[in-house]
Amino acid sequence: MSTDSGTHDAAPGPGGSEKRDGFDEVTVLWISEGMSCDGDTVSLTAAGQPAIEDLVQGLVPGLPKVNLHNKVLSPTLGGEEFLAPFRAALRGELAPFILVIEGSIPNQDIIQGDGYWTSFGNDEVTGEPLTLNWWLDRLAPKAWAVVAAGTCATFGGIHAMAGNPTGSMGLADYLGWEFRSQGGLPIVNVPGCPIQPENFMETLVWVLYHAAGTAPPPPLDHMLRPQWLFGKTVHEGCDRAAYYEQADFAKDYNSPKCQVKVGCWGPVVNCNVPKRGWMSGIGGCPNVGGICIGCTMPGFPDTFMPFMDEPAGGSLSSLLIKPYGAFIRRMRGITNAAVNREPKWRRNEPALTSGYDPYWRA
Repeated sequence: MSTDSGTHDAAPGPGGSEKRDGFDEVTVLWISEGMSCDGDTVSLTAAGQPAIEDLVQGLVPGLPKVNLHNKVLSPTLGGEEFLAPFRAALRGELAPFILVIEGSIPNQDIIQGDGYWTSFGNDEVTGEPLTLNWWLDRLAPKAWAVVAAGTCATFGGIHAMAGNPTGSMGLADYLGWEFRSQGGLPIVNVPGCPIQPENFMETLVWVLYHAAGTAPPPPLDHMLRPQWLFGKTVHEGCDRAAYYEQADFAKDYNSPKCQVKVGCWGPVVNCNVPKRGWMSGIGGCPNVGGICIGCTMPGFPDTFMPFMDEPAGGSLSSLLIKPYGAFIRRMRGITNAAVNREPKWRRNEPALTSGYDPYWRA
């Protein structure tokens, strides 16, 4: 696993050439048979910048033609008709393709005897279920890019919490943090429980522009998250952040003030949802009274539990800022009162008292 704090700037291609020809057509193979609830796919349908419909209809200028295969959004009846492009990719007959994985990856090796955690289709010869792991082992090395959609796929999420029986993990844990795709890209992690729809679409569009040869690789942080989306904390974009500075904390969930003392982890969580909102710029957990529970972070959920308790360090940080915040709040209150009064010359009287002097040049 990479431990550096810089960005992962992937090579433009396996050959390392600075210039290359782009693709005119790209297939997106989306497998949501990881340990998941399909919530990331559902969230994706709320995207509007661009919408998934715009992408597949070719309405985004400069992008390759996009063929999307997702079981929830598929027009097919399922079964072998739906599996056909996935099987074609296995045979090397479909390229280039972007592999999107939704859901965490269970550890198939810990099962003793027969059985499996999750499957995707059946073996054409034996009729036996094909595990998610089987598909990953064969499709990931052939993919031009690999994208993990949602926290379950990126870091393991709910299914990977302490005490789970499945040994679930994130995609990079399974394939290796140094994995590189056919396009020379590391795994692109877009966390969120579920994904913020615009975050995912913006990332996918960047990858597609890179596939078209018109954009560099997306810059990723040390956890392979898009740096421009996850480089700031929730707190840095939160509508309530000024209340923290003034040591003015909410005591219940009906308050518009800072929610750190009622369980919000925003000051230390990398996420842009308060600035971006959730659907059409509206919402975002703290914006609508919800605490941040750290769902975009590698340690989620274990590190952030129990969710409604004050975060570790919250008492100390709020104690340290209390005298400063109280002083600042008082000084601002005095200034606020002063600037909330109109100047004395604004009167309905016969004499002009504004200070205007028509003879000041004389």
